[in-house]
Amino acid sequence: MEAETQAAETRAALVAALRLQLDWGVDEALEAEPLDRARRPEVPATAAPPTAPPPSPAQPALLPARLPTPAGTRAAELAAGATSLAGLREAMAQFDGSPLRETAMNLVFADGVAESGLMLIGEAPGADEDRLGRPFVGVSGQLLDRMLASVGLSRERDFYITNILPFRPPGNRTPTDAEIALFLPFILRHIELARPRLLVLLGGVAGKALLRSREGITRLRGRWHQVTVTDDQSLPALATLHPAYLLRTPSAKREAWNDLLMLRRRIDGNE
Repeated sequence: MEAETQAAETRAALVAALRLQLDWGVDEALEAEPLDRARRPEVPATAAPPTAPPPSPAQPALLPARLPTPAGTRAAELAAGATSLAGLREAMAQFDGSPLRETAMNLVFADGVAESGLMLIGEAPGADEDRLGRPFVGVSGQLLDRMLASVGLSRERDFYITNILPFRPPGNRTPTDAEIALFLPFILRHIELARPRLLVLLGGVAGKALLRSREGITRLRGRWHQVTVTDDQSLPALATLHPAYLLRTPSAKREAWNDLLMLRRRIDGNE
């Protein structure tokens, strides 16, 4: 009887784990066999027990130095060589320094009106965006369009939209710091070529990447910042909550609405 109870509890735990992964957006397996992350690595019987290092004086927390990689250097060269938005898209299509392009269906470049003066930047394409090759066309994109329409802004007329990453990370996972750093030259050149007057940073990934900040989106949102695009160019940028977060947390829509009112006032010259 006890064995049956334990088996039932194990099945329930496995079902709960699978359900949680579905909630996170996992939709594919990357390994032939599941990884047992709870199992500790085996240590040979003859191995001596590890010794703890001697305590060292406390050091202030510093951002890790990020040395240029060959792929990063190549990305910077391709981005700098683009002289138009069409040329930048072609340069990004040529870039083979990220494995994300091998798992994605399409390169997702941008949508909307590049000459509008307002540029929105998210983090990465989702499943619908990857399939259609356009940013923010899934459920969260539809919510964003409705939100912007509530302050008189239309994708067909009033704004231009893209992401930090042009390729979908497998399972819609959050982009890694290395992936963000790799594609940062492309998004900065994208901003430079589109020449917007205002930026809107959608979510924590875009906010922290372009503002070079450790702060989360709840601290960054609700105020104007400056994004440094080149050594002699910076732009006003409003950080706000990502529409995917609003779908998960409807109570946060009030804060997002306040951000949109700030944007509308700035566009109208009232702020």
